[in-house]
This record gives sequence, C-alpha cells and structure tokens, in this order.
Amino acid sequence: MRNWLATLLLFCAVVSTTPLVRAQSKYEADFEFAWTELEKACGPLIAHKQIDWKAVEKELRPAAHAAQSDADHLVVLARLLARLRDGHAEVRPTALTKDVAWPSDGRAASTGCGMFWCLAGKKVLVKSVWNSAAAAGVQAGWEVLRVDGQEVLEWIAARQRKLCDTLSFSTDQAALYFTLHQGISEPAGTSVEYEFKDEKGAKKKRTVAFTKANHVPWGPAVLPQGLAGDDDVRWCKLPSGLGYVHLRRCKGDLPERIDQALAALADVPGLILDFRANGGGGFDHEAFMGRFVPSGETLRGGVSYASAGPKPYGGKLVVIVDAGVRSAGETGSGIFKEDGRAYMIGESATAGMSSQKTEIALPSGLFSLYVSVGSNKGRFNGGRGIEGLGVPPHELVSYDQKDLAKGVDTLIARAEALLGKFPSDKVPFKAK
Repeated sequence: MRNWLATLLLFCAVVSTTPLVRAQSKYEADFEFAWTELEKACGPLIAHKQIDWKAVEKELRPAAHAAQSDADHLVVLARLLARLRDGHAEVRPTALTKDVAWPSDGRAASTGCGMFWCLAGKKVLVKSVWNSAAAAGVQAGWEVLRVDGQEVLEWIAARQRKLCDTLSFSTDQAALYFTLHQGISEPAGTSVEYEFKDEKGAKKKRTVAFTKANHVPWGPAVLPQGLAGDDDVRWCKLPSGLGYVHLRRCKGDLPERIDQALAALADVPGLILDFRANGGGGFDHEAFMGRFVPSGETLRGGVSYASAGPKPYGGKLVVIVDAGVRSAGETGSGIFKEDGRAYMIGESATAGMSSQKTEIALPSGLFSLYVSVGSNKGRFNGGRGIEGLGVPPHELVSYDQKDLAKGVDTLIARAEALLGKFPSDKVPFKAK
C-alpha cells in the first residue's frame, strides 16, 4: 500500500512540473511547410540573391506563432514572400479566403497626391506633377528637401523599408522606383507639408492634400505632343523628324501594333523605342524583333531573327528603360541590347523580375504561394539571366533639373542626340 501511494504521489509531482506542449496551430504548420518548400523550389534563386533563409525563419516564426486570424496569417505569408526578393511573388487566396482583407493599417486605403520623384545624383527631384500637388503650386524640376520636417533621403529610406516588409521586389532599383512613384501615397484625406527648392535656389513650402490621384507610373517625365495609338502603344514624329514609340504594355498583339506605328512613321532617319514603366505581358519575341530587321535579312545575335511585318524598320534605334520596366517588358527591351540591334539608355537597369514561376498550395487550404523558381533569358548578362539583376543600359542618364523645369524629358532629348551621332561602335547591327 505504501509503495502504491508513493508511486502515485511521485507521478502527480512529475505531471505537475512537466510543461504542457501546446498544439501547433494551422498557421504555424503552414509557415513551417512554406519555409521548407520555398527553400526547395526557389533554392537556386535564394542562393543567387544571397538570401539567408535560416535568418528569415528566425525573424518570422514568432509572428507565425502569434497569428490569431486568417488576416494575420496573410500578413505573415506576405512578409515571408517579401524576403524572397521576387517581384512576381504573391499570396493567392483560395475559396476559403477569397473575402479575407488585409488588416486595416492604411495600406489598402492609400492614394496619391499627383507627384512622381526621381534621383539626380544626390538630389531628389519632382519628375512629374498634377492633381493636388499641382493645385498646391508644386512644379516639376523642384528639388525635394523635407517631408513633414524629415530630410527627404531619410524619408525615402524609411518608406522603402516599410514597403519591402510586405511587398516583394526583385532588385533594389525596383524597390526604389516603386517608392518614388506608388510609394508617395497616404490614406485619403491626409495632408503633408513638403519643403522644396526651385532651380534658382529659392526654398518653398507647400502643403499637399492626398485625394484620389492615380499613383501608378506611366513612364516618361514628359510625353511628346501629338501621340497616336492608345495607352499600350503610342507613337509620333518628333519635331526633330525622328520617330518615337512608347510601349507601355506588351500584349499578345504587340507585333501588329508595331506595324501600325511603323506604317505611320514611314522612313524616319532614327527611331526611339521608349519602354519606361512597361508592365509586361506576353508576346512573340521573334515576330516583334523581326519588325526591326530589314526585309530579306536576318539579325544574328544571341538568337536569330528573320525580318517580319509589312514594313520592317532597318534604321538607327535607341531604346529607353527604367526600373519600372518589368517582366516581358525586360525581355522585349533587353533583346535590342543583348542581340546587338540598338543602343540602350536609362536611369537604371530594369526591374530584374523576369522568371519561370510555380504555385505552392499550403496544407491548411487557406492560401497558395506563387513564386519564381528560375530566371528568364539565361543568356543575358553574361549567362546570369534577368531575375534579380535587370537589364543594365549601355548608358546611365539622369533627369536634369533644368530640363524638367522647362517641360523637357532629358532621356528623350539624349536619345535624339544619340541618333544624330550614333554610337555604332557599341551596336553590332549596321543600320540602313
């Protein structure tokens, strides 16, 4: 009897001092599965981008542990994908979560005020202005000094860090470009005081209201006058007599749309193809490039392109890019440089988000993860592809403050100058 009682007392003592093991929540199970499977699927890109994937787990596991709702889970997964530095990555809802909204932190309700910025050396300049910012008296070409009293470069760095916590960008240039465009946003109804300096050095303060303004970049700082076409592809003949085409999107009928532009521009002595802010799409690259190979000829670069279209263009070409050029826009613009057909200029390399993708379903069935697993155009950049790098131009060109103040797009002006004195030593194709 005494032995039995002693054993019972010992058992009770052990039970009372042994910590209870908490069951793993479905959110934690999803996180563990996602972290493991992403490392398997995206391993080459994780290594290519030098991401410390173990440090990512250590950083985000407490948030997964603390998640109490599907909305919390959505945020954790978005933060996990942001660490992949993959511009195509996204958390996709299922039938179970189609109505789950992002937690109310102001992100979804944010709007623009009518300003885009750009960097020119160490200066931050107003690139374009319209809507509330224009109504407040802000002018293109002004240097931005402070945002609500904070030095502008500090504001940009802080805003970029905040954006990169939940949004995935393949490169630093893509993250910065987003910050200087869509990133200049606040909840509707907010007012912000900015301090500027005009091109003559006079400081000016302006309070700007954030109402309903489109804050998705359209490309050039200043669009040429007299453009025909539509928002996807538009063209005109510049006062200089040179041709200009802005390619905003790369839809499936892009080669045929180019036929329209080339027919309208006839035999211009030089042509500018402006891809700035091109959001991508899908199209036949060979048919597209064939429009820029003279009839009966074949362009032999990294691949071969036979002439195509009713009126292919064989003259001098300058391509303009920026970090807003994404996905198919990067392959479409990049082949001109990589395959030796045109001279490329830009503020920076393109966004660096061109890849093969896959989708990973999570065990809970609440969400799936859409991610990149390999780079497109592996022959670009000396065999390193585009993803995580972008397509660097032959020549970096920053906006000029005086040009912006006069309503002149510096990069278009530079392209015109290059077509006048073409750098044929940098372009293997010999234009007609």
